Amino acid sequence: MAEFKKVNDIKELASLASSIWHEYWTCILTPEQIDYMVENFQSEKAIKNQIENENYTYYFIIKDGAKAGYFGISDKKEYLFLSKLYIKKEYRHQGLGKKAFEKIKELANDKPIRLTVNKYNTNTINAYKKWGFEIIDAVVTDIGSGFVMDDYIMGT
Repeated sequence: MAEFKKVNDIKELASLASSIWHEYWTCILTPEQIDYMVENFQSEKAIKNQIENENYTYYFIIKDGAKAGYFGISDKKEYLFLSKLYIKKEYRHQGLGKKAFEKIKELANDKPIRLTVNKYNTNTINAYKKWGFEIIDAVVTDIGSGFVMDDYIMGT
């Protein structure tokens, strides 16, 4: 059984994000890009800015009392943007992603859901397809310091 708890402790979330990102992305991104992206998108400062200025809400994914992962959403006018959905390695393949997505659908309140996903993140793309997402577009976004995000835009 999974629980979802709205994040109040940004420092704890940033620490969890950093550990998951440094474990998960090593097969797709360089260590330098991972460090850069964590600092710019998942550090305490970045998360605080997203919550205060970009209409983001973050939730911890809790299993058996432990923080197993997290997700972040931003409510846009026409859709709910699923910005982040990450689960710690030891909790993957236990249905937590699906349970988190069910919670996200509930929070979307019948709005369509959109997300971006790295084009080389095949397992995640396949999971999103199982959950009813389709590839809408492909984008390459310059995120600074010589790094880009090479993503698909997916939606329900």
